[in-house]
Amino acid sequence: MPRAITAPFDSDVDLDLGSFLLRRRGAVCVAPGGLLPDADPWSTRGLVALDADLVRRGYLLTSELRSALARLSPSGLAEAGDGLLARIDHLLGADREHMPLFRRFPDAVPDHAQLFFTRQIRAFLLNQPRQPCAHCGRRGAEAGIGALAPCAHLLCAGCFDGLTAEGRGERCPTCGTPLSAGTYLSEDNRIGRKAAEEFGGERALRPLRLITADQVTAAMGEFDRLLARRTPLSPQDREDLTALLAHAPQDLPRRLPAQIPVRETKAAVLAALLRRGGADALPVLAERVDTATDVLRLLWAWSGAEPDLLPATARRLRLKGLPRPVRRVLLDILEGLDPTALVEDLRRHRSAWLRAGELLHPYEHRRRFPNVTTAFVVLRGTDLRTHEVGREHAEPPAGPLRVVSLGEHTRLGFTGFAGRVEALLAAGDTEGALRALAGRPGELVRRLHHVLRVHATVAPGTPLPESALDIVTTALTRAAPGPLLGAYGALRGTRTAGERRLYFPRGTVSLAHAREDHGTLVPAELALPVVESIEAELLRRSGADGERYELALLDEGLGELVAPFAERAAAKTLVCVPRGSRQRLPAGERLRLFLHWMQPAELRVDLDLSVALYDERWRFTGLCDYTSLVHGDRAAVHSGDYVSAPPPNGATEFVDLDLARLVAGGSRYAVMIVFSYNDVAFEQLTDAFTGFMDLGGATTAGSPHFHPRAVRQRLDLVGDAKVCVPMIVDLADRRYTWTDLNTGADGGFHSVYRHQAEVGALSRDVLAHFSPENRATLWDLAVARAAACTDEVVVRGLDGGLRCWRRGVGESVDAFAARLRALRGQDSGTVSALPQLIAGRRAFVALVDGDIPAPEQVSGTLYRLYPGPVDAAPESLERLTAGDLVAGLAPRSAGVAAR
Repeated sequence: MPRAITAPFDSDVDLDLGSFLLRRRGAVCVAPGGLLPDADPWSTRGLVALDADLVRRGYLLTSELRSALARLSPSGLAEAGDGLLARIDHLLGADREHMPLFRRFPDAVPDHAQLFFTRQIRAFLLNQPRQPCAHCGRRGAEAGIGALAPCAHLLCAGCFDGLTAEGRGERCPTCGTPLSAGTYLSEDNRIGRKAAEEFGGERALRPLRLITADQVTAAMGEFDRLLARRTPLSPQDREDLTALLAHAPQDLPRRLPAQIPVRETKAAVLAALLRRGGADALPVLAERVDTATDVLRLLWAWSGAEPDLLPATARRLRLKGLPRPVRRVLLDILEGLDPTALVEDLRRHRSAWLRAGELLHPYEHRRRFPNVTTAFVVLRGTDLRTHEVGREHAEPPAGPLRVVSLGEHTRLGFTGFAGRVEALLAAGDTEGALRALAGRPGELVRRLHHVLRVHATVAPGTPLPESALDIVTTALTRAAPGPLLGAYGALRGTRTAGERRLYFPRGTVSLAHAREDHGTLVPAELALPVVESIEAELLRRSGADGERYELALLDEGLGELVAPFAERAAAKTLVCVPRGSRQRLPAGERLRLFLHWMQPAELRVDLDLSVALYDERWRFTGLCDYTSLVHGDRAAVHSGDYVSAPPPNGATEFVDLDLARLVAGGSRYAVMIVFSYNDVAFEQLTDAFTGFMDLGGATTAGSPHFHPRAVRQRLDLVGDAKVCVPMIVDLADRRYTWTDLNTGADGGFHSVYRHQAEVGALSRDVLAHFSPENRATLWDLAVARAAACTDEVVVRGLDGGLRCWRRGVGESVDAFAARLRALRGQDSGTVSALPQLIAGRRAFVALVDGDIPAPEQVSGTLYRLYPGPVDAAPESLERLTAGDLVAGLAPRSAGVAAR
C-alpha cells in the first residue's frame, strides 16, 4: 500500500473565497440552504445599518441581494454583514484604521442609522446624479434616478412607473417599506448639502450582486480560466489559485484541462495534488511532467516556494523531503528524457539542481537510471576514476551520453543551444539563426528585434528574404501570446539613434533599468512585413475558436491600457491596472496619497512617503517629503514623518496635492515615491501598502483622514525591494501613469532631493517606454477579437460619443480590423443608447469604466477595468480580466484562418 504523501501547507495564505468573489466578480454569495422562507423582521431592521455602512464605503446592495440577506436570521445577518464589511475594508486598506460604523451590528442599532443612510444618499446624488438604480442598474439624468421616501433606496422613474402599472407602486421594491406621498426625497436639503460638502467627488456607488450557488461552486468557475492563462500569473492570481486549489473537490485530477500552458502554474497544481496524498497523484505526474525544469519547479512548489526558479527565491528556500514513491516517479521521468536536453536543462539551473540532487539521490539507483546519474556526474564535475559510490568504484554509466574527458572535471562534447544561436548571429547568418530558433518559437519571437538589427547591419537596405520571413511566419503560429505581443509593440514603434531603452530583469519585484542604445536601427520597411504577419496571426487566433457575437462594444480608452506583461512581478492592487497604463485622474482638484505600514515587534522600520515635482522638461521644481512638509502656497502638504510603526496600529503618512496650484507653480509632473529610510526590505514588514484617494471638495474639520469610499487605488508593498515608484502624475493633462516599479537601493536611499536627477531620468524613460505606439495595448486585443468575431462594432469615444463600424460585403477581416484600429471609415447613422444597444443580444463588451447600466437578457463576454453598474449583469455575460484577454490568444492550429 503506498505511503501517504503529506507536506506542510502555508497557513498564512488567504483562503477566503468570499473575498475572491467580491474582488473578481463584485458578488456576494448567499447559499439558499441558509435562508428562511420569508424575511425576518429583525433582520430587515438590521439591514438599514448595513446599508449605511456600505454606502460609507461606496457600495450598494442590489435588490436581489438585499432580499436574500433579509431572509437570514439576525445572527446569520450579523455574521454575513460583519464578514462583508471586513472584506471590503481589507480591499480598500481601511481595516487597519477604521472599525465598522456600527460596532454592535445589527444588535442595538443606533436610532440615527436611517438618518445617516438618507444623508449619505443625498450627498451622492448632489455630487453625482449618475448613481445606479438599485432595481435595474440604469443611471444618468435621463433615467430620473431618485431616493425613495422615506427609505432612501435609489429607484429610476422607469422602474417606478412600471411598478405602479403593476399595482406595486406603494412599496419600495428593495426593502418593501411603504412609500410617502411625495415618493422621492428632496435633494435640496440643508443636511444633504452639508453631507455633499463633506463628501466631495463624483464617484458612483458600486453595486453588489447576488450569487445563489455555494461559494466553492461559484468560485471554481474561475479555476479553468486561471489554468488556461498563457502568461505567468500575477501575485494576486497566484493567491487566488492557491485558495481555489485548497477548496477544490476531490475529483481535481479529472477537472484539469488537457494542457496547463504556464509551467509555474502547472507546478503549483501538481504540488497541490501531492499534498492531498494518495497514489492517484503519481500517474498525473508521469503524464504531465515532460521536462527536467518541470521537475525542479515541482520540487520548489512542493517546498512551499514560488516555482519561479529565481535566485532571490532560492536564497530563502529550504527544500522539503520527498516520499520514496514520488522520488522514484520523478527519477523515472528524468530517465525518459532526451539525454542531451536533460544535461542542458540541468546546467541551466546548476545551483538549484545541485540542491535538488540531495533529495533525489540519483547515485543510489545508478544502474536503474544511468542517464540521470550521468547527467548529475556532468553537473557536479565528478572524476569517475576516483569517486566512490557505495562499496565499489563507479564506472561511467551506460547510456547514449558520451563522457569525453575524465580529467579534473567531466565535460560533455556538445555546444549548447544559446551558443549555437550566438555564433550564427555573430557571423551575420540571420537565416541560419532563425532556423536554429525555429524549434523554440518563443525564443525566436523574443529575439526578433535582435535578428532584424543584425540583418540591417550586414545587409543594409535589403528586405528580409522570403525564406526567412516564412520561418518567422511559421514560428508565430506556435508562439505564446506574451512574447508575440511584446514583439508587436517593439517592432511597430519608432526608434531613434541613442534612445534610452528600459529593461525589466526577471525577478520577484519589478526592477527597472535604463540605458542608451546606440545599436543599428531597424528600418520601418524591414520591420513592416513582420508586424503585418503578427497582426494577421492575432486575427487568426482571435477567430480560431469559431465564437461569434452579434455586436461588439469597445471603449476607445482601451488604447491607454497596456497589454499586461511581467505579471509575475506585479504588485497586488485594488484595481488591476496593467503596468505602464495611462489613466484619467478623478475629476476633483485634490488628491490624497497615503502610505501605511506596520513593523514586526522586534524590528524598527521607517518608511517615507515623498513626492518629487518636475516641469515639462523634467527639471526639478520642488519636493514634498519629511524634509519639506509644505511646498509652495500649500500646493502639496505632508502630514508629518513617522520613524516607526509598532503594532497593533502601525503608522500612516499622507501627502495632499492641490493640482491647480501645482500647475500654477510651474510643475508638470509629480512622481510618487515610497522608500525605506533605514534600509529594511518591504518583505520584512507585517503589512505595508500605499495608494491614493480622491478628496474632491474640501473636507470639514474633524473628518477622518482616511476615507474608505474615496480610495481609488491601493498597492501592496512586498518583495525584497526598498524603493517603490507607484505612479507618475501628469498634472497638466490630469492623467497618471501606473508604473508599479521598484528601483535598486544598495547604497541607501535616504533623500529624494539627493537622488532627484535619477528619479527624473527614470520617470522620463518610463513614460517614453510605455507610450501606446511602443507597446501592445488592450485596444489592439479588443479590435482583433471584435473584427474576427462580429460584423458590427460600436466604439465609445473618449468624449462619450458612440460611433459604429460595420463590415462591408466582401470585406476581409484584415481590412475591417485596419479600419477599426485606425478609427476611420465609420458608418453614418444614429446609434441607439447603450442599454437598448446590447440588451437581449450576444455581445463582446470591453470597457475602461463599467458605468453602463446592466442590460437584461444579455450574453457574451465582458471586460471592464473599473467596477460599476454593468457588474450587476446576469451570469450569462462572462467576466474576463486583462490576463484572460491575453490568454484568449493561445496558439491554435495553423490550419484555422480568420475569415
